[in-house]
Amino acid sequence: MDAALKTDIFHPERAIASIADFLADPVQPADFPQTILRFRNDRAASTVGLAALDDAQWISHFGCFTPLSGAQPEPLALRYHGHQFRTYNPDLGDGRGFLFAQMREAAPAGGRLLDLGTKGSGRTPWSRTADGRLTLKGGMREILATEMLEALGVTTSRTFSIVETGEPLVRGDEPSPTRSAVMVRLSHGHIRIGSFQRLAYLGQREESARLIDYCLRHLLAVEPGEVPALTLLEAVVTRTADLAASYMVAGFVHGVLNSDNIAVTGESFDYGPWRFTPRWEPGFTAAYFDQTGLYAFARQAEAIHWDVAQLAQSLVEHAETEALVEVLRRFPAIYENRLIERFLWRLGLTAPDAQAGRAFVVAAVEALRGSDVLIDRFFFDWRRGDHAESRYSGAAWDEVRAARESLTLRPGAGDHPYWHGDAPCSMHIEEVEALWASIAERDDWAPLYAEIEAIRAMGAAHGPVPGQPLASRSA
Repeated sequence: MDAALKTDIFHPERAIASIADFLADPVQPADFPQTILRFRNDRAASTVGLAALDDAQWISHFGCFTPLSGAQPEPLALRYHGHQFRTYNPDLGDGRGFLFAQMREAAPAGGRLLDLGTKGSGRTPWSRTADGRLTLKGGMREILATEMLEALGVTTSRTFSIVETGEPLVRGDEPSPTRSAVMVRLSHGHIRIGSFQRLAYLGQREESARLIDYCLRHLLAVEPGEVPALTLLEAVVTRTADLAASYMVAGFVHGVLNSDNIAVTGESFDYGPWRFTPRWEPGFTAAYFDQTGLYAFARQAEAIHWDVAQLAQSLVEHAETEALVEVLRRFPAIYENRLIERFLWRLGLTAPDAQAGRAFVVAAVEALRGSDVLIDRFFFDWRRGDHAESRYSGAAWDEVRAARESLTLRPGAGDHPYWHGDAPCSMHIEEVEALWASIAERDDWAPLYAEIEAIRAMGAAHGPVPGQPLASRSA
């Protein structure tokens, strides 16, 4: 056993073995020509007892994929189907990633099961014609997405490791050849809505029942109740409605909300063409190939709700259709309530009642939609009390100020030094490209590392999100 992997800190698990016979295929990682450590998330590693690994051990496990002591002996590529832009695809699965290891959170965090999954780790039976690789820029973008979202209260996977792998990759949508990397993410599970869709498609009722039990027992930590499928759907509806609300308050556009990209935990993951919209622009899209705006900023709740409906349809062999539909109907109300709660949280405000909170948020969204005010600037200014600025002039903003009068700032909500700075932390496309240019042109990683620290400071300033169904756990 590695000296750093003390059994009272690192708690390996093999829960996935109970369903691997129908859910996964054993695979081998690629043999990379180089393994250069570019990013290690010690904050996340400390939650699972892995922060004490030295860099050589880290590369061995997360660049060469030497199994962690006590964890599963070989990687597993997961099988799933899914709707991609509303078209069903039965030829999906982990094509450039695998489940590398499972573990429990280190005490006293509570012992929740966690997965370490990869991206860019080589070909699998599900790669089809792809090379199974990840660009270094893609890995860098994943760091920025997960760090920014975590700081803004979104329940997200965390980028655990980035190792540059020394292979020149050719991509049609960016200058090529470009540098390559392998990424490891830490998440609360990789079971997707598409995992259930596959089993329903194949008529594997018994296996579907086993997967329901696995999700309830290990991923959601809830009692199965009289009808486990309904319990599962209720949990997914609650968590995904909150996820959709969190995207809006963060100003985030995922870009590809296909059903194979929606985890049953409601945890955001798998970031491709993501963007943060600078302004409250309902039609803003992240993916150049989203020609119809299916996954536009203001349509994300609709898209996620549609995906959850596909989960419900996959569970019809395990519960009455009317009961499943009734659970689905709760999504919009949960979404609206969580949007209001998260909106107020980001501003550090509390409302005397639900009506006052809703009135303020409705007024604020309407004002934002009709102005050029940046989303991050709005939240920054109004948390600090700077809402008399000239940018907030006009009748719409007067309504927001009037609605704000009944709300109160939480004690200490504006005390963090972040709120006394000159400008908010943001992550628009120009900032992403500038950080990449430093790496691509000068191999200068300092701006990226500095940005990560700034983002984490912003997260500390915001504090935890009350009522979050599945809290992101950070040291």
